[in-house]
Amino acid sequence: MDRHGFHKLFKAPGPVVTPVIHVLDLAQASRNVALALEAGAAGVFLINHDFPKEQLLPVLRAVRDRWPGLWLGVNFLAVTGRDAFPVLGRLEAEGCPVDAYWADDARIDEREAVQAEAAEIARVRAESGWTGMYFGGVAFKKQRPVDPAQHHRSAEIARPLMDVVTTSGIATGREADDAKIADFRAGLGDAPLALASGVTPENAARYGRDVDCFLVATGINRDGDFYNIDPARLEALMRVTREMGANP
Repeated sequence: MDRHGFHKLFKAPGPVVTPVIHVLDLAQASRNVALALEAGAAGVFLINHDFPKEQLLPVLRAVRDRWPGLWLGVNFLAVTGRDAFPVLGRLEAEGCPVDAYWADDARIDEREAVQAEAAEIARVRAESGWTGMYFGGVAFKKQRPVDPAQHHRSAEIARPLMDVVTTSGIATGREADDAKIADFRAGLGDAPLALASGVTPENAARYGRDVDCFLVATGINRDGDFYNIDPARLEALMRVTREMGANP
């Protein structure tokens, strides 16, 4: 998929906004999904920060049942695609399709000529029966540090191994360095790029030319609240991205 195809899929000429909901329980997740949809977000990602992935599965099923047309992504915290894709394949076979999987670590190693782990993940994905979109973390927060001089190469290696290369700042809530994003864009050419930390209504326009998707939580949540969207903050981010789409 190229950038044009990605934006066409979401009917969004500007950066696509997918709020990340750190799930506590079904009621809290559902409130935040509803807020995201009311603001016009393209979809949501659910993530399990506080319990094992197995406890997230009933929430995923319930959210899918309530919103069958929702673009629904998931991140099983610290779980690579190798272990996630078979689970997602089974969910899809059971009538609970998940539209995207975001892995913090896509197992890209810019120091190696052969990407054995990433290739194994691609093989498992192909055999899993899951038909969703893979957002793979590259040079991502809390993972193995990558020399900034290798960001371009990392992106270039990752491009054929996932649908949407996904990177971040150095920590949760920390904005990404402009040079890092420029290097990723150069390495990806016309492939889509997602950014998964530090995006706010105030800084989003900085990234609009190079980034195609914002996975955002801290920047749109209530002050000091890890779990709940601030509708005004999300609506402000949506206004900025719509303006970017109208004025490319």
